[in-house]
Formats: sequence, C-alpha cells, structure tokens
Amino acid sequence: MSNSSRTKRMIALNKARRDKSSSLNMVSLMDIFTILVFFLLVTSTDSETLPSSKSIKLPTSTTEKQPKKTLVVMVNEKDIRINGKYIVGVKEATNSRKASIPELALALIKHANKQKKKKKRYNITVMGDKEIPYKLLKKIMLTCAGTKFANISLAVVRKQVEKS
Repeated sequence: MSNSSRTKRMIALNKARRDKSSSLNMVSLMDIFTILVFFLLVTSTDSETLPSSKSIKLPTSTTEKQPKKTLVVMVNEKDIRINGKYIVGVKEATNSRKASIPELALALIKHANKQKKKKKRYNITVMGDKEIPYKLLKKIMLTCAGTKFANISLAVVRKQVEKS
C-alpha cells in the first residue's frame, strides 16, 4: 500500500520534530524557587506575633523569653475581646460589683471545652492598653484564673536593653 503525499509529508514533519533536542526553560523554574524561599523565610520565624490593634498601646518591658502561641484577651478603652471577638464592654466590666467578669468567664469556658487536649491549666495572654485601670486588669486576671486559664502572660513591647 502506497502512502499518499499528505501522509508522507506528515511522517517527514514528525521525524523533523523528533530530531530537534528539547530544552528546559530555567527562568520560570528560578521564579518558583525564589517564591518558595521567600515563603519559607516568612513562615519559619520562631517568634509569635500578637494580633495588633491600633487602639491598644502596650507597656514596655525587658524580657528574655519568646511568647508562646496562646489564647489572647485584648483590652482597650472600649471593650474586651478574645482573639478579636467582642465579649463585653469595659464600662460594664468595670462597673460590675462582682470580682470576676461573667461574660468573659463564659467565653473562656467555651474555649476550654473546645480544646482537644484537656488540661488542668491553660495558657492565656492578656494584651491590655497601658492606660487601663488596675481594677479592671485584676478582674480579668481573676476571671481567667477561675476558668482554668491560670497561666497568665501579659503582652508588652520589648524594650532594647542598653549594653554598657
């Protein structure tokens, strides 16, 4: 059986394509590796960043330890929040005659019940504005301690230690 001219042309074209050596475009590969390196650098930091709020000015302190990843209670002049979720207003919490804050206690108990690993004491970080009254800070800490969140850390801005 003889091949038609079209078939012969297709066979010749395929042979010509096979004879050329293929090459690898390294530009795209280098871009992918660069992005991967930057991603790994950004995500591999060993310090925790606390959620930032423009309405909270943290006190300064010298510290040697890096913070651990914990539940964060944020307190500004208007409200108390857990991981950014509104819990109760500062005025309500301050004016209450109770030693603890019931709304905060309820939210902390719910959070403790959601934990996979049950513990006797959980860690918590109180991130409070440096102008909040001590009375309110004391109520928050008493509430936390009463709801299994007894390992309390206070968030501060790290001050550079002057070396002499």
